[in-house]
Amino acid sequence: MNKHTLIFLKKKDKILMLNRESTPLMGLWNGIGGKIEEGETALQGAVREVKEETGIDVPIEQMIHKGHITYIFDKTFKGGIELYTVECPEEESYPTPKGSVEGILDWKKIDWLLDKDNTGVDNMIPKLLPTVLNEANRYQHHFVIENSHIEQYTLTQID
Repeated sequence: MNKHTLIFLKKKDKILMLNRESTPLMGLWNGIGGKIEEGETALQGAVREVKEETGIDVPIEQMIHKGHITYIFDKTFKGGIELYTVECPEEESYPTPKGSVEGILDWKKIDWLLDKDNTGVDNMIPKLLPTVLNEANRYQHHFVIENSHIEQYTLTQID
């Protein structure tokens, strides 16, 4: 079982992102998520992490499982991450920027997140986000990372 979750809360052409204040990924924009606690399913962990990091109560049935990420970092397997998306209702307001226990939350335009010149996001985001947002199927995203650079990325459909 994977030990972490990563959730992308989407509203129209924006995603609620977190600029982390601590390692890993300190100073970079990433989705919401974290460790799955003992006794939790990945889905339960995703719902809890969204609540803890944003204060938003997402009903379990709104979480859409999109697959998972595995990665090898500097020749060491570091585990896996379960991926989810949530489509936020347009009429619900969540003003940002907003401080949280993990850092700063803000709605970021998808085009900004995917811009090839954007060095302010985790380097996996531009690779996996188009598939996560636009494909109905679930995928395994596998990364080989050396010295903080993606050396290899493979995408395998798991449905």
